[in-house]
Amino acid sequence: MRKPFAVVHTILGAILLMQLCACSGKPDSGPGKVRWDQEICTRCAMALSDRHYAAQIRGGPAGQKPKLYKFDDIGCAVIWLDQQQWKDNPAVEIWVNDYRNGKWLDARKAWYITGKKTPMDYALGAQPERTAGALDFTQARKHVYEVEKRLSLHSGLPVNQPLPKINGEKAQ
Repeated sequence: MRKPFAVVHTILGAILLMQLCACSGKPDSGPGKVRWDQEICTRCAMALSDRHYAAQIRGGPAGQKPKLYKFDDIGCAVIWLDQQQWKDNPAVEIWVNDYRNGKWLDARKAWYITGKKTPMDYALGAQPERTAGALDFTQARKHVYEVEKRLSLHSGLPVNQPLPKINGEKAQ
C-alpha cells in the first residue's frame, strides 16, 4: 500500500521540479519579448509600436545582474547608453530590429541604412548585411549625434553642449 503513495509523491515532485525550472526567471542575455503598444521607450517615454526600428539594451554595472531596457529608436538607445556609467562594460548587449522583417540583430554587427522614417527621426534602419552606403555601428552612432546636434531633437540639452567621445574621438 505504501508503494503507490510513493509513486504519486515522486510524480508530483517531478512535476513541481519541472514547473520551477520553467519559471526560473528571465534570461540574462539576448533581446527580450516586447509587448508592442504597451511598453514605453526608456529614454523618451513614447510607446514601442514600430516593430522595424526598436532597440534593446541589456546591461548594468559590472557584477550585477543585467537589466533589459527598451527603446523605440536606435538613436534613443545610443544616446541613453552613453549617459550610463556602465556604458563601457563589455557585457552590455545592444539589439536592434531588422527594418525589413523585425528580427532582432546584434546592433554592433548590424549595418545601417540612412533615410528611413523612424519613430524619433534618427532615420536609421538596421540590416544584417553590408550594402553600398551602409554605415557600421560606429558610423551609425556618429550619425545619431549629428542628427541630435543639428535638430536638437529630444535631448533637452543645450544645443552647444559637447557631445560624448566615440572611439576616443569627440563627435562632431
